[in-house]
Amino acid sequence: MSAHTTPLQMGFDPEDTGFISNPYPVFTALREAGPLLFYPEQKLWLLTTFADVHASLRNRSLGRMYEHKYTPAEFGQPEPSKTYPRWQESERWSMLNLEPPDHTRLRRLVTKVFTPKSVAALRPQVAQFSQNILDTCVARGEFDLIADYAQPYSVAVICELLGVPQADGPSLLRWSHGIVKMYEFSNSAAQRQNAEDCAAEFIDYVRALIRARRSDPQPDLISQLVSVADEGDTLTDDEIICTVIVLLNAGHEATVNTLGNGMRALMKHRRQWDRLTSGEVTPQTAVEELIRFDAPLQLFQRWVLEEGVVIAGREFAVGEQIGMMFGVANRDPARFPDPDTFDIGRGDANHIGFGGGTHFCIGAPLARLELEISLNQILAAAPQIELAAEPEYHPQFVIRGLKALRVRM
Repeated sequence: MSAHTTPLQMGFDPEDTGFISNPYPVFTALREAGPLLFYPEQKLWLLTTFADVHASLRNRSLGRMYEHKYTPAEFGQPEPSKTYPRWQESERWSMLNLEPPDHTRLRRLVTKVFTPKSVAALRPQVAQFSQNILDTCVARGEFDLIADYAQPYSVAVICELLGVPQADGPSLLRWSHGIVKMYEFSNSAAQRQNAEDCAAEFIDYVRALIRARRSDPQPDLISQLVSVADEGDTLTDDEIICTVIVLLNAGHEATVNTLGNGMRALMKHRRQWDRLTSGEVTPQTAVEELIRFDAPLQLFQRWVLEEGVVIAGREFAVGEQIGMMFGVANRDPARFPDPDTFDIGRGDANHIGFGGGTHFCIGAPLARLELEISLNQILAAAPQIELAAEPEYHPQFVIRGLKALRVRM
């Protein structure tokens, strides 16, 4: 790439629907242009190789936030906007944003109750939710795999985990959809205000649940978060609220979009679907390729917090920002042989679909469980499933997912 050619000029346009529909040829061009590209539209340095993204996720000199080390003035940033205080409140203690020591403490307490064992114990309930919803869908002959199955299924699982009434699922879904619009490169004033309103409603809802669980504990995650302690340390109400919100938003969005993107790929590559129906490849193995091939999270941004950070041969200054391109890294031929081939037997769980390092997705075991059960049950109930209409992606880049996935038997 010449010194004057930018990612935008190479076709990297996160606001272009043509790019969104199939960004991967552009990703190849970006990676071939170099391991590190400056994207002036966002003042962001883009990392394009698996090795650099993998290493940067584990680099303690980078961080999702800087306020624990610098004032905005010291960091060369404007004072934080006070326009959306409730949304900022919903993010304040999110494990997605915190850095050590706050992140270490919060994650230690949460993982005492949100364990692989507790997730595995959910398998019977998760399978039952899937079967109930899928049976209703299959009976119609044609349905939207996103709106009719994946979304109500994922939210039902989260409700069960948290101890939230299933009847409140649609509200949780609406709040999640509204809040995550703030993570995109660009959003409208109406979307930002909706995110603020959704965050306010969600915070107030969880705060009321916490009050109820303090007086009347139940066998659910919120009750456990209320009571968890380690060497005299406990979680505050604000920390519990942010943890519940991130578990819903990150868990729900990732599961729904992975299933939608992955089923689209399977329907477009019938030989791979046949490998599932024949039993040649298990759903548990296939799930990893669904995550790698069309990742639900395309970008993860971090600040440079210390002097002397060198990535891809360039030394960074404190205050610069790095964009780790998950979708590009997961198609890096230096890490994945023949990376543009959708091969459900690949079975490589060391992709970057769940991040890495300090911020590795705490909900990864639950997401894998939900996806495996979904594939198993769709195979059993609808082995002849096929596309009923050409699917379209949401016009967003960071969180990648379909508007709908209409299928028929």
